[in-house]
Amino acid sequence: MASYAAQVNIIHKKFTNALKKAKTKQALNKAYSVHKKDHEKLLKKHLVEEIRQIKKAKAKLD
Repeated sequence: MASYAAQVNIIHKKFTNALKKAKTKQALNKAYSVHKKDHEKLLKKHLVEEIRQIKKAKAKLD
């Protein structure tokens, strides 16, 4: 699995390409909404992984 930073770079590259191809305001808004949704999904997944790490570390301390 790619690192969080690498995945963010992929999302931004997709967004940049979508902005370049957009020819209408609606296309720009759609590109942004897709980009935002991708970020939210990735962040949620990332935070779940971090919580899992914290729980493992707590279990070792007990």
